[in-house]
Amino acid sequence: MRCCGGTDRRSQEGGTLFTIVIIIIIAAVVAIFSLQNATPVSVTFLSLHFEASLAIVILLSVLAGFILGMIVLLTVRIARSSRKKMKQNREHKIKDTTHD
Repeated sequence: MRCCGGTDRRSQEGGTLFTIVIIIIIAAVVAIFSLQNATPVSVTFLSLHFEASLAIVILLSVLAGFILGMIVLLTVRIARSSRKKMKQNREHKIKDTTHD
């Protein structure tokens, strides 16, 4: 059955399930890698200098990457939605002027 713009709901659910499985696999690989590399390391970032477990550094790096990726994704989606609304508004104005 088709819904909302011609996309098949089952294919959307399959894509979501695939995404969740990929995220779980990546998280498991990162966790295993981090646990096997738990030695303390010295980290310097700008003027900050500290020692931490390599596992913590890796997990925090992955978390920072995830957060930055989500920010970029949301920014792109908001911009795309805004452009779509502007286009729809222009089309409605054109229709209104042609019907008068």
